[in-house]
Amino acid sequence: MRELKRGRVPQAAVPKHPGEGTPGGGARPPNLETKYMAARMLDAKANRGAPDAHFLSEMEPHSEPLRISVDGPISAVLGRRKVPMGSRIAFRIGALLCAGLTCIQVQAQAPSPQAVKIDRYMRASAKLGQFSGAVLVARSGKVVLSRGYGMADAEWSIPNGPATKYRIGSITKQFTAMAVMILQERGALTVSDPICNYIANCPVAWRPIALHHLLSHTSGIPDYLALPDYDKTKSQPTTVNGLIARFKGQPLNFAPGEKFEYSNSGYVLLGAVIEKASGEPYDEFLRHSIFKPLGMSSTGYDSNAAVLPGRASGYTKPRDTLMNAEFIDMSVPYAAGGLYSTTSDLLLWDKALGTNKLVSRKSLQAIFTPDKDMVGYGWAIGSLFNRRMVHHNGGIDGFTSNIARFPDDKVLIVVLSNLEQSPVDAITKDLAAIVFGEKYAMPTALKIVKLDPATYGSYVGKYVITADISLTVTHDGDHLMAKLSGGDDAFEVFPESETKFFSKDPPVELVFARSASGGFDTVSVNGQYTGKRVP
Repeated sequence: MRELKRGRVPQAAVPKHPGEGTPGGGARPPNLETKYMAARMLDAKANRGAPDAHFLSEMEPHSEPLRISVDGPISAVLGRRKVPMGSRIAFRIGALLCAGLTCIQVQAQAPSPQAVKIDRYMRASAKLGQFSGAVLVARSGKVVLSRGYGMADAEWSIPNGPATKYRIGSITKQFTAMAVMILQERGALTVSDPICNYIANCPVAWRPIALHHLLSHTSGIPDYLALPDYDKTKSQPTTVNGLIARFKGQPLNFAPGEKFEYSNSGYVLLGAVIEKASGEPYDEFLRHSIFKPLGMSSTGYDSNAAVLPGRASGYTKPRDTLMNAEFIDMSVPYAAGGLYSTTSDLLLWDKALGTNKLVSRKSLQAIFTPDKDMVGYGWAIGSLFNRRMVHHNGGIDGFTSNIARFPDDKVLIVVLSNLEQSPVDAITKDLAAIVFGEKYAMPTALKIVKLDPATYGSYVGKYVITADISLTVTHDGDHLMAKLSGGDDAFEVFPESETKFFSKDPPVELVFARSASGGFDTVSVNGQYTGKRVP
C-alpha cells in the first residue's frame, strides 16, 4: 500500500498553520506513508537528565559496539545532519566527551547477550545495504539496545545515531488518534460526532460518517494517495482546506462502517477536526498536549523550510543504486503522516501508553480495541509468536518505519529508517524473535534462482488474507507479478527458491506452501500474514 509519501510542511512561511505557505528551500524529500501494501496490511531524543543506558553508533560501521551509561543530554552530539563533524567521535572507557558546553561521563558496561545478537543482526543488514537508520529495543522500560546504522547523510558521511530524527510516515496516525481522544475527554468532541459537524460544505455522501469511521479506516472515503494526480501534486504546497478539496468530490468506495479500507484521507480530516475543536493548529496542539507533557523534545511536524538539527536525509535505492528520495511538500502528508521523531522519543511515547498521563484507561482501551480487520485507532492489533502485539508501520518518500509494542511482555521494538526499501517489518519480526528466544535467520544477500517460467502458472491465483485484504498473483510472460488489494500497481517478485519469492521495492517476501494434493494453496507474506488461495 501507499502509506503517506514523504514530505515536509513549510511552517516557516506561515506561523499559524503547518499546511499553509510557500514551499521551503531545497530540502531533499522524504515521502509520506510508503506505497507498500505490506505497510497497508498491518499497516526522545535521549531523556533530559539521566537517560537510560544505551548503545551509541560508532563511526566505523563494523566496529564492536560500546555499552555506555550517560549523565546529561547527549542529543547535541549525535545524528547531526549536514554538519561537518570531522572524523568520528571516539568514545573511550572512563573518558569525558564534550560537545559545546556539554560534557558526559562515559563508562563501559557489558552488553546483554540479546543486545549482542540484535547488534550482530543489524550490522549484517546494514553491511548488505538493506538497512540504514536506528533501532531501539526495550523491556520493562529499560533499553536493551539503542543504536544507529548506516548514514544519516550519505553525502557528508554523517552516521545515524539514537538521536537522529526521521520522518515516521503513518506512525503519525497514532498521535492524531490520541489528540482526538484527548479532546473527547476535554468535552470538545466525541468520536460519534458526524464529520460534517467540522467540515464546511460537507458532501452529502459524508453525512453518515462519524469520527470513529475515520479513526478505524471504515469511512469509505478514497485514499487521496491513490488518486491519479497524486504524484504530480505531492510536491505542491497546500492548505488543509486545499488538501481536503483534492478528494472531497470523490464518491465513497463503500457505505460507512461496511468494511475496512486503509485511507490517509480520513486522518487528514481528523487533523482538520482537531484544529476546529481545539482552536489551535494541528502541530501546536500536539506539541502542547502530547510532546511537551511527555518530554518528547525531538518529535514534531516536519517542515521543508525549517533548519532541523539531527534530521536524516531520505534515500531510495531503485535497482541497487542509492539516490535522494523524491520531493514531497510536507503540507501534503499533514495529520496522516507529517511527523518526525527519534527512537528515544518513541520510547517515551510507549511508556506513556501504559499510564493515565495523557488519557484515561477507558480512552486507551478504545484506542487499542480492534474494529474491522483488527485495526484500532492508529494501531493494528494482532499477535506475533503467540504474544499480543499492537503495532503500525509508516512510509514516506525516503523513509520507512515500524513500532511494535508487546504490552503483556512490556517489550518495545522501534525501527526507523532513512532508506525507503528497508524491510522494517521483517526486521521487527526478527528482533522480536531474538527477544523472545524464537527462531530467526541472519540477513543474507538476496539471490535470484532460475525457474522455468512455464511453472509460474502454478502460483497464479487470489490469496485471501483477511475479509478485506487479498494478494493476487499473476503471470505475465517470464514475469511473476503480485498485487495487494487497495495498493499500487502490481510488482514483480523474483524466485529465491521454488517456494520463496521476493521483491525489493516494495520490500515483500512471499513463501508459498503446497497442499496435500501438491498444488500451492497458501502464501505467507513477510512472515506475518497468511493468505489462502480461493478458486
